[in-house]
Amino acid sequence: MADQNQTTPEKTLPVVHRYITTHDESGNATFNTGVGEDIEFERSPLGADMFLSYSGNAFPAPLAHDADLDTYKCHLVKKPESFMIPNGFVSRYIDYHPGAPPLWHRTITLDFGVVIEGEIQLELESGEKRILKKGDVAVQRATNHAWSNPSKTEFARVFYVALDATAPVVDGEELAESLGVVSHK
Repeated sequence: MADQNQTTPEKTLPVVHRYITTHDESGNATFNTGVGEDIEFERSPLGADMFLSYSGNAFPAPLAHDADLDTYKCHLVKKPESFMIPNGFVSRYIDYHPGAPPLWHRTITLDFGVVIEGEIQLELESGEKRILKKGDVAVQRATNHAWSNPSKTEFARVFYVALDATAPVVDGEELAESLGVVSHK
């Protein structure tokens, strides 16, 4: 059982800014000013802080007339109900608190997770584990898995890009999305 008097260490990770490009009326590349560059992480009850850095509900992304930007602005106001957006894509930063318990889940997505700061543990339901260090990438293909920060004192930051995918089929059955379920085999 965790010590009730234990406090979370101070988060000393670098500040993140978001820079989104677009085109002006002449077709020249420019920075979008409709979405701010400063970002704020939101505390999750799952032992992590999250920031939705970009998202869309179609792939390929509809860039004409900044339709994708309009969708993202909507997602900033009304957060997506799941980790993923059907037929779309999500990119997010997640800061994992030191010693937070792992959250088991499966999303029907193709995910790319790049460790930006610290170390993170990726555990699969088979019991296999890997410690990813700064710069490492994990390609997660709709598996039941859990992320956790093995450090008791330092935060870890991972940048994810998730693309909607078709469900894997095992023994003729499509695997389903799950949250908080683990079955070590």
